[in-house]
Amino acid sequence: MFLDDKLGNSSSTTNNKIKHLRAFFNHLIENEFITHNPCLKLKKQQTDERIEVFNDFHIRMMLRYLRRIKRKDHEFTSVRNTTVIKILLGTGIRLGEMQGLRWSDVNDTYLTVFGKGRKSETVPLSKKVYDELMDWKKYQEKYFNSNIEYIFVDRSGVQLSYEACKGIFKGLQSALGFKDVRLSAHTFRHTFAQRYLLAGGDPFSLQRILRHSNISMTEKYTSMWGMALQEQNEKYNPLNNLDI
Repeated sequence: MFLDDKLGNSSSTTNNKIKHLRAFFNHLIENEFITHNPCLKLKKQQTDERIEVFNDFHIRMMLRYLRRIKRKDHEFTSVRNTTVIKILLGTGIRLGEMQGLRWSDVNDTYLTVFGKGRKSETVPLSKKVYDELMDWKKYQEKYFNSNIEYIFVDRSGVQLSYEACKGIFKGLQSALGFKDVRLSAHTFRHTFAQRYLLAGGDPFSLQRILRHSNISMTEKYTSMWGMALQEQNEKYNPLNNLDI
């Protein structure tokens, strides 16, 4: 198929495009522009249910690489991109949400982000993540000698574009050459979910933090790491310490 072979789309991306095309042609049929949906014969691709996440090695390699370039006169890029990694890993927010962050969106306990459909939503901030942001803010103010509106900017103080944010991960992948995991912002989101659950977090609060419109995606995370959750339950079950 052209989408797979020429554009390199994943099975999930291809299926989404098929779904939107079918909906578009159904709309044309309903409004009597055409009488037949040409996409009905398109078969959905089989999807791989594997959810890729970063392990400790991947994360350490990224941070070490950024420390190395800091010593090669790339201090601004190093400090900014290190903050990007820690914010994505510590909040699970989406790339577009991160790209649009202003300093006015930061509270000491939560972030205000614009999620899907440009809907304003709040995301809890741990103290450690908040401190990382404040360290970056101090660096940014010293570097520019002024207050900057957006959190993630280029060397001239201009907000990073969505494509420039994606470029951060393309650059890391080019430098590190990971073969076993996709180096993208969304992999940080998956990693946040995995580690939240493995640390004993419950799926319902995870759904609220990641702002999934329904729990089906959260359930995928749960099924992926179900054995680990069973071990957590065995360890922390409330009946363990009750003499009954």
